[in-house]
Amino acid sequence: MTAPDQPDGGRPTGTDAPPADDTPAGTRTPSGDTAPGRRSPEPDDRTRTHENRPADRRHPRESPGADASGRAVAVRTASASAAGRVLRPLRIEFRRGFVPWAAAALLFALAWPITAAAARWQGSWGDTTDELSAAAGAIAIPFCLAAGAWQGGRERRRRTTELWASTPRSPLARFLTAALPPACALAGAYLVVVAGALLACAPYASAGGPVPTVFAGSALSIAACTVLGQVAGRVLPWRLTAPALAICGYVLAAVGVRSSSGLAGLVPASLRLFGDEDLPVWWYPLVSALWTAGIAGAAVLVHAARRRVTALLPLAAAFAAAVPLVHTGDGMLRDNPLAHHQVCDRSTTPQVCVNATHPGLLPEAARVLSGVTGRLRGVQNLPVRFEDLPRRPRVDEAELPSLTPLGWSSVRGRVADPERYAWQGAVNLIRPDCDATPSVRVQVVDEAVLRWLAPASVWKADRELSVKLARESDGTEHAAMLRAEDGAYARLAALPAGERRSWLGRYFATVGVCDPKASEVPAL
Repeated sequence: MTAPDQPDGGRPTGTDAPPADDTPAGTRTPSGDTAPGRRSPEPDDRTRTHENRPADRRHPRESPGADASGRAVAVRTASASAAGRVLRPLRIEFRRGFVPWAAAALLFALAWPITAAAARWQGSWGDTTDELSAAAGAIAIPFCLAAGAWQGGRERRRRTTELWASTPRSPLARFLTAALPPACALAGAYLVVVAGALLACAPYASAGGPVPTVFAGSALSIAACTVLGQVAGRVLPWRLTAPALAICGYVLAAVGVRSSSGLAGLVPASLRLFGDEDLPVWWYPLVSALWTAGIAGAAVLVHAARRRVTALLPLAAAFAAAVPLVHTGDGMLRDNPLAHHQVCDRSTTPQVCVNATHPGLLPEAARVLSGVTGRLRGVQNLPVRFEDLPRRPRVDEAELPSLTPLGWSSVRGRVADPERYAWQGAVNLIRPDCDATPSVRVQVVDEAVLRWLAPASVWKADRELSVKLARESDGTEHAAMLRAEDGAYARLAALPAGERRSWLGRYFATVGVCDPKASEVPAL
């Protein structure tokens, strides 16, 4: 068979010829080549494939970080949803039911006695710390044990134990959901009271500062005791469990205050300070809180954990903390270095010095004693200063009348009884350490000098009392002595100022002797 005739151009004709190629020139064939004979047109964005698009013209949904951003958003959404599911029960516990009422009750129970005793601690960081620590041990710890026990027995009282057991949460998660809100709320109530007390003390306390670890340790102990009470309430879900634990807490607080044994250091919040002479070592409150928290953590794991052997870890921490608490004893307190220094007003005679733990009281002490020091201006043989240190006065010193304890001698930076304080300052200048009674003549002179130095209202009251006692006892000798004192005082007050200063100089040269001879004391 011969091939059919072909027209010009070489294209075969007939039935065996391939179909005509209608692909425009310049377009790509399936093989990727461009058909010859025609100019390739400009590509259109609508016809471009994904691979041929420029990087800067990609669709936003097809950007390189689109998949990663989507996954990150999904992870954040899932995390927020999971966190919300976890925190929602805690928020409900915080806002409703027993927890807010318990926190408010503890806040009132702490604030009321502390506020009522404000005169005893305002102006002293040590007294403020002692008051707050005593309130934590005697009020907050028993209250939190009882509150935790009441919260722990809630499921049994409501008969929802089986319902809670049917939830997918583990026993430990269910326990912590119920235990953490009251623990945090009660510790927070204590810290609110602490903040209020420190702010009330600050305007009157002029030296030193609070020790934050004391309050942090007390707050941790309060939270741990709340959790411990919750365990007891679940194990013993009786209505008498809460009051029984409160009584046990009060007994422990009494043991911590009165016992001198080393075991008293194991009582939560048992630190006691008396004034500003001592400071607690920084680690003691935290170790005490570790002891309480370790016991509470071990009890929780034994009660609710799937592997109870994990309770050995907090138990070991508790016993490790108990060792220094038992063996430290008095070492939990150290001397306050400020207590061994004093600040003085050198413009008076004698100088007036107050302890460096409360230098803000110096102007007040100098003002109250100004009547005594003013009358002694220019007199020789006086003590150099009124001293205020934790030791006996030296030979050339007189003891400053006590400015502490607060609430008795001074209140909020002011001397409680200025006239009595000035009278005591005058007494401390005249044979203060003598047990032996001098002769009658020396007693008469001493009383005349004291009456001249001290405020009239004070010695007049004492004078009236002495006259009354003399009349009731019909003591002629006592009455004669009183008349002699009146005469000596009148003669001393009538002396000219220069002559009186000279006489007082000779008199104060003899006040260091407890029983001087009558001839050694200048006569009036």
